[in-house]
Amino acid sequence: MSDTIQQDANNMAIGAGKFNIPMPPTFTDKFAQRQYEKQRLAAGFRAFALHQFDEGLAGHITLRDCIEPDTFWVNPLGIHFSMIKASDLVRIDHKGNIIDGAHAVNNAAFAIHSRVHMARPDVNAVAHAHTKYGRAFSALGELLKPISQDACMFYENHGLFETFTGVVAHKDEGDMIAQALGEHSAVILQNHGLITVGSSVDAAVANFILMDSCCQSQLLAQAAGPLTLIGHDTALKTKAANGSDLVTWGNFQPLYSMLHASDPSFLA
Repeated sequence: MSDTIQQDANNMAIGAGKFNIPMPPTFTDKFAQRQYEKQRLAAGFRAFALHQFDEGLAGHITLRDCIEPDTFWVNPLGIHFSMIKASDLVRIDHKGNIIDGAHAVNNAAFAIHSRVHMARPDVNAVAHAHTKYGRAFSALGELLKPISQDACMFYENHGLFETFTGVVAHKDEGDMIAQALGEHSAVILQNHGLITVGSSVDAAVANFILMDSCCQSQLLAQAAGPLTLIGHDTALKTKAANGSDLVTWGNFQPLYSMLHASDPSFLA
């Protein structure tokens, strides 16, 4: 375990040096890693379904392939998130060619996600959906404010894409979205929804669920009265504690355990 990961573990849990706490697995077999990561991606869709992030054909989560990193896995068009299995996933390249899989793919998923994966080699997963609170907040045309410990995760850590021209169908708009994302963990697509990214599917999905919840919290707080903001230095310190790869990965683990216990069919 690296010093950085150990320090993150110590910050996350009392007794981290003595007792086992969840840690991302490591692999020597790339094909075993691919299968594991596909199963996590399938679980991500089950998590989205649980949170009612499904809206018809909209919404997608992608995973960079660990063997051929210029390709990525994505959900098949027309299968409900609650029914997606690892074997249903489709792998495409940055030109839009289907490499593996037996289903069509949402064109908007390709136009957006391919450009984000190309622009951010550090990002292995990208999550996007048209959620109730994400859509509502995106109509404000503003960034989230640091009004809570959870919202600090996105303080100076998300962008705003202020252009809406309809359904994303061209790679040029995907390039603009990637530019608005920058080096951040998320971007609000004005009048559209949210995108989050992560070094793993677990992190990207956990970040998305958290961001949607933060949108809901700010909408509720703004409706009730003036906001009291967390100070700049404290917000940055809180973001540093909550935004590490280990913590963002860890945020998905309780949900994954519940999904696996209730219906492990996504593994197939």
